[in-house]
Amino acid sequence: MFVTSRICLSYIIVEESYKLVKRKTKFVCQSCGYESPKWMGKCPGCQEWNTLVEEETVTSSRGNWATRSTTPQKPVTIGSISSEKEPRITTDMKELNRVLGGGIVPGSLVLIGGDPGIGKSTLLLQVSNQLAEKKLDILYISGEESAKQTKLRADRLGITSEHLYVLSETNLRDIANHINDLKPKFVVIDSIQTIYKEEVTSAPGSVSQVRESTSELMKIAKQQHIPIFIVGHVTKEGSIAGPRLLEHMVDAVLYFEGERHHTYRILRSVKNRFGSTNEMGIFEMKEEGLTEVLNPSEMFLEERSQGAAGSTIVASMEGTRPVLVEIQSLISPTSFGNPRRMATGIDYNRVPLLMAVLEKRVGLMLQNQDAYVKVAGGVKLDEPAIDLAIAVSIASSFRDLPSHKDDVLVGEVGLTGEVRRVSRIEQRVQEAAKLGFRRAIIPARNLDGWNPPKSIEVVGVHSVQEAIQKALGDK
Repeated sequence: MFVTSRICLSYIIVEESYKLVKRKTKFVCQSCGYESPKWMGKCPGCQEWNTLVEEETVTSSRGNWATRSTTPQKPVTIGSISSEKEPRITTDMKELNRVLGGGIVPGSLVLIGGDPGIGKSTLLLQVSNQLAEKKLDILYISGEESAKQTKLRADRLGITSEHLYVLSETNLRDIANHINDLKPKFVVIDSIQTIYKEEVTSAPGSVSQVRESTSELMKIAKQQHIPIFIVGHVTKEGSIAGPRLLEHMVDAVLYFEGERHHTYRILRSVKNRFGSTNEMGIFEMKEEGLTEVLNPSEMFLEERSQGAAGSTIVASMEGTRPVLVEIQSLISPTSFGNPRRMATGIDYNRVPLLMAVLEKRVGLMLQNQDAYVKVAGGVKLDEPAIDLAIAVSIASSFRDLPSHKDDVLVGEVGLTGEVRRVSRIEQRVQEAAKLGFRRAIIPARNLDGWNPPKSIEVVGVHSVQEAIQKALGDK
């Protein structure tokens, strides 16, 4: 009788446990994070093929009590919250400080992505060494390389600081224990796709692992007030691999761009809770590592062709910094029924739109011409203020008339051919004057309210046709 009661009691316990914890599987897209109860060949979220992978999930009917706060917070008025400005951790790289908004914010979680071999690990290892030289304990965690392999790169960069600790680990629980024991002032995770959490059954690098690992790292950063930089792989389209939620969770998202066969690298901020977005930092990859390019305008213009038709200079704003770049156009008669339109460094749709304006408002017959427009130097421009320089560049190549070499053009072009006002015109003109340009062709409505430098002539134009006449000198 006693044995039978024990068996019944065990059966009841097992049955109740089964009710509390229900195990089931789901299919998760490894590109966008879309979840489906069954497998599908094509993901409805991102339209990619064969990206749904089966993962096991554990759901509890009592809820996940481990994630709930033991001390519930009460709402307080906004005026009662103290607004103490916390000092940032500044590095020796002024370009990195600029992109981050003035330095590294304690307790922040920063995601940096880029193509393989572009220099993400080199940049973070150099930053770690600079902070370690200031007697700060730094923890560099590599999930892709061993400690000896990291040491080989450190020897090439001349890094020997005793305050820089290197750890080769992928288990998130062990990583958290090491952070608790060492209590570093700065942590680097290279990369998030190699980190795994034991409670999640999917493989490292999957959507669930990346999401859960990032969530745990965010808790560590906020609770212990430690800035953490995590490296993320990118897909073939150039976006960071994993769910889009990953970029929403972190405080800042940085992209490290550039051609692998060229020495220049561009660090661009696309999200920053502690500073302005669209900031840009320029670096050059050398034998001893990455070095800063403090004047990127000179770099973009150093190989400019003098007196070439189709070349114009535009002053573009990258965040809070004005940058002068060269826009090149090549217009040639087409050999096909439909003329080709190609654009590099700018939005493709902007080229046919501006060509339509030139046809309708200026009278240029471009409908039987192939058009190739490029931003020299590998930089990408997306603000409307570059419209005027593109239009003049196309007209210069079509008429085979070079523009004046000392001209800078800034302005937005409307569909009726008018040149519209742009922002921060004073900073753009000052940067052009600093680099030796003699004339700036800008919208006429931007002439009031400021005093231009004496070394540069400022010319206001109302229409794109007037700007072409001023730039090309054809009366």
